[in-house]
Amino acid sequence: MSALGKVVRSGVGRRRVQSLVMALTTFAAVTSSVLSLGLLAVVQAPFDHAFSARNGAHLAVQFDGSKVTAAQAATTAHAAGVTEAAGPYPIAAALDTTIGTDCPDKDFAGHDTGPITVTTRPDPGRTSGMDQLALTRGRWPMSPGEIALPWNQYAAGCLGASVVFSSLPDKPSFKVVGFADSVTSSATGFVTADGFARLTAAGAKSDEQMLYRFAKAGTGADIAADKQAVSAAAPAGSVESAQSYLTTEQQATGNAKAYVPFLIAFAILGLFMSVLIISIVVSGAVASGIRRIGIIKSLGFTPSQVARAHTAQAMIPATLGAVLGTVFGNLLAVPILGGATKQLGAASASIPLWVSAVMPLGALLIVGVTALIPALRAGRMSAVRALVVGHAPMAGGGQAAQRLASRLPLPRAVSLGLAQPFARPARAVLVGTAVLFGVVSVTFAVGLETGFNRYLDASTSGFSVASEFVIPSADAGQWRSGDFYGPNDPRNVHLDGAGAAKVAAALAGIPGTKAAFGWGDSGATMVGAPPGGETAKVFTTAGDFSWTGMELLIGRWYSAPGEAVVGDKLASTVGIHVGDDVTVMQQNKQLTLKVVGVNFDTNQGDYTVMTDAATFTAAGLTPHIDQFNVELAANVDGAHWSASAVAALTPLNASVQPNSGGGKNIIVITMGALVATLTLMMTAIAALGVLSMVVQDTRERVHDLGIFKALGMTPKQTIAMVLTSVTLTGLIAGLIGVPLGVAVEKATLTPMGNAIGRHLPPSVSHVYTAGLLIPLLAGGIVIALLGALLPARWAARTRTATALRTE
Repeated sequence: MSALGKVVRSGVGRRRVQSLVMALTTFAAVTSSVLSLGLLAVVQAPFDHAFSARNGAHLAVQFDGSKVTAAQAATTAHAAGVTEAAGPYPIAAALDTTIGTDCPDKDFAGHDTGPITVTTRPDPGRTSGMDQLALTRGRWPMSPGEIALPWNQYAAGCLGASVVFSSLPDKPSFKVVGFADSVTSSATGFVTADGFARLTAAGAKSDEQMLYRFAKAGTGADIAADKQAVSAAAPAGSVESAQSYLTTEQQATGNAKAYVPFLIAFAILGLFMSVLIISIVVSGAVASGIRRIGIIKSLGFTPSQVARAHTAQAMIPATLGAVLGTVFGNLLAVPILGGATKQLGAASASIPLWVSAVMPLGALLIVGVTALIPALRAGRMSAVRALVVGHAPMAGGGQAAQRLASRLPLPRAVSLGLAQPFARPARAVLVGTAVLFGVVSVTFAVGLETGFNRYLDASTSGFSVASEFVIPSADAGQWRSGDFYGPNDPRNVHLDGAGAAKVAAALAGIPGTKAAFGWGDSGATMVGAPPGGETAKVFTTAGDFSWTGMELLIGRWYSAPGEAVVGDKLASTVGIHVGDDVTVMQQNKQLTLKVVGVNFDTNQGDYTVMTDAATFTAAGLTPHIDQFNVELAANVDGAHWSASAVAALTPLNASVQPNSGGGKNIIVITMGALVATLTLMMTAIAALGVLSMVVQDTRERVHDLGIFKALGMTPKQTIAMVLTSVTLTGLIAGLIGVPLGVAVEKATLTPMGNAIGRHLPPSVSHVYTAGLLIPLLAGGIVIALLGALLPARWAARTRTATALRTE
């Protein structure tokens, strides 16, 4: 090993704490950076590639077949802004299907697969034109009795089996011969022209679909303008629904994109902390190693070698941190990405190699530049001056502050500590800045974590809020959920209007019942709901549910027949506003509802419509009441109430199910765990930055400590003096850092909500209360004290004679 290498190795070995700090800061910055940039690249690329390769449609518009002819729909291809169009194609939307009993996978035989949108295309296997379909397995239909469906967990093992259109009066059956899809889910079932005619003969309503590409379609506002242009070119009131490609993109990438805003925030915080802490550590190494610099220069080391030695002492731990951060960032990406690209058939969900190369190299470049500046200063220092300055004890400073502090009614050790930051104000500013970043990180993280918890509470506060659930069953005491077999499965048990009224009356008469309301998945679907994945559920309710705590974002709850409230994600995805009409379909019967409010509730799915059961009854549709939610009065024991309820409910074929709490959103839980991990790293880094600076300061003042001890300062007083020296700095950092942390949280939460297609309610977006902010203001003091505790104990244990020998 060369002489320079020995100097570098010796410097790293002697400054273990400083080396650890540099490694951790680089680790945190690289981890967050790799995650954020990697997620942006991974989740977006598969959709963009598939959309471009298959010439996807920006907008798929469904026209009411009773109000427009195929020729009239075709004329909209010349609407303003349209650059390419395809169609019209006959289409039948929201048709409920059930897997046939001939499915080889008996676990799924008879399962309800939910509503599908069926169309026919002249040449479904074409490799040119707009919205090229992809056949992933099997073949395209060739006879009237065949169909190709999108792949899903229910149909996966049923290739060659039948699927039954259970919502049509004649319940026609088709053989599944293949799995296929459109990149933007313009349709989810594909049949021949004769097969489509068979569906319409069996009772399916035939509409017309047009596909468009536009000159401007990059944003939701662009798509809204494009839709308006198409509507203006068509007969009034003929547009039933319009499906944007942005909706499919959000469904495919939204969950993973939700991580990006707060990861970017942590990456920026980590990057700034890296620059700051490395500046502190390297500058401290130069200041504390002045005598050593003089010695090695006397031995013949050139200024360039001295600068390289100090730079290398920073780069070695930083390189270790960058490597570990890259590995950790890739590992964390695995559960986050999960099935983010599964919908698009991506081969893998791993961070691109270029991200894993660029981010650590960029971090190391920043570290190198940061370390090089003080290292060059060390190289330019003359050997004689370094030996003289390094040997003599440093003169005290801040005497005016010391005199002022001594007049305060405080113990002398405390007043000495309070005056210490003024002796070296530049160093105090560096310590304060390190604590500031720590406070910003903690405040930001506490706000996010609280918001996540509120999101979980708000998501499960609606239909899940109940002390007990009352569920209709074929036999008293047997629980059959309306969703287990699917909303239209004949094996489900639903209450009709009269049955629901009897159960409601029985519940009201049971002692201890405070409130109750009935609800259920009606099995109806919304025309024009987002395609693919989860379908829009239409819930019918009976009774007062105001006690459940479901939150309205805008508008009011329905109070008259024909009114409905829609979920916020459905509203934002489809573009529904208060005052708009939505059309729902049950067993091929349509019902138009007026939207009077938008609510926030994710417990029953992302896309929901709620209306009163009486609205369905008046329209000739069948409301489903699958269960009642019951709120018990205060101090009422659930077991005793259930025992009393058995006698009243058993004759009505209903049973009691205790509330087991709402389900957990694994995405939100994963986010919370990731935020907690990164926050702990940032807090530890800030504290270690303080520790590094206080260690340097204490070592420089070891002679003063010896004098204080000789004059009678006890170990406890020494600890108090050192801790007090960072308390004022920590307090100021906390007062500045908390508002900054709040601002960072506000700037981050909204993009996260937008990524998952949600407008967050006030209970989630306004989390900072006085009870939360006051403890956070003390966070700066806590971080500063944590960093100064070990140096304070070292100073207290230093023997007087040892300290005085530094003279």
